[in-house]
Amino acid sequence: MYLIDGNVFWFFNRERRCKKEINNNFMNPLFLSKKTPVNCIFAPEFHKKIMHRIKNIVFDFGGVLIDWNPELLYKKVFKTREEMDFFLSEIATTEWNTQQDAGRSLSEATAVLQEQYPEYHDEIGLFYSRWAEMLGGIFEENVRLIKPLKGKYRVFGLTNWSAETLPVARAQYDFFDDLDGIVVSGEEKCIKPDKQLFRILLDRFQIRPEESLFIDDNEKNIRAAQEMGFQTLHLTPAVNLEKTLKEMDVLD
Repeated sequence: MYLIDGNVFWFFNRERRCKKEINNNFMNPLFLSKKTPVNCIFAPEFHKKIMHRIKNIVFDFGGVLIDWNPELLYKKVFKTREEMDFFLSEIATTEWNTQQDAGRSLSEATAVLQEQYPEYHDEIGLFYSRWAEMLGGIFEENVRLIKPLKGKYRVFGLTNWSAETLPVARAQYDFFDDLDGIVVSGEEKCIKPDKQLFRILLDRFQIRPEESLFIDDNEKNIRAAQEMGFQTLHLTPAVNLEKTLKEMDVLD
C-alpha cells in the first residue's frame, strides 16, 4: 500500500497500461497524488523506487508537532462558551493572527484591534501577553519520530508562526534542537501557501523538492508544496503518522 496526501493506492501488477504510466512518471509526485485513477493498480517496486529518493523530511509545527489553541487561554477568561466563540471568531480572528505570522509586530496588531474594538480592550491585550497559555504541549506520538528519522534524513521545520512568539515555544520544547534548520514565516514576511516560503527553505538549505517529504495538516499548504515538486503527506486526524511513514518505507 502507498499513501500520499491522504489517498490510498493498492499496488498489484495487474494492469499493464497503468504500470507503464507509473514507470514513466515515478519521479512526479503530482502524478501519484492527482492523476492516478483510483482503479489504476500497479506493482510494489514503484512504491519503493519513489520513496528511495527521499533525503529530507520537512515538518509543519502547529497541528503536527505542537498543539496550539487560543481556547486554552480564553476558556479561563470568558464565563461562557458562547462568549469565547464569538470573541475568537469575530474579534481576535484567525485572519488577524495570521498577519502576525506574516511579520506584523505583536504591539501593532494589538493596538489596531484594541482601537477597532475598545469594548474588548483587555481581552485583546491578553492574546499575546498570555500567549504561552495557548500552548497545549507537543504531539508526542509525532515528535518522538524526529530522532529515528534523523538517522536517515535531514529534518527541517517550515512554519507559519510569529517571529516574536516562536521563541516562547522553543524555550519549552527540546525537539527544536534536533532539527537541521527552520524557516519561520514571521521572519521571512511571507506565509504558506505562498511558494516563496518554500523557495526560501530550498535555497537556504540547498535541498531539492523532489527529494523532500513535506508534512502539514493544511490542505492548501499541501497543494502548494505539490506544485513545487515536493512529495507530501497531508496529516489529517484520521492519519497515524508513524504507521503511514512505515507504509511509505520512510521509517523502519
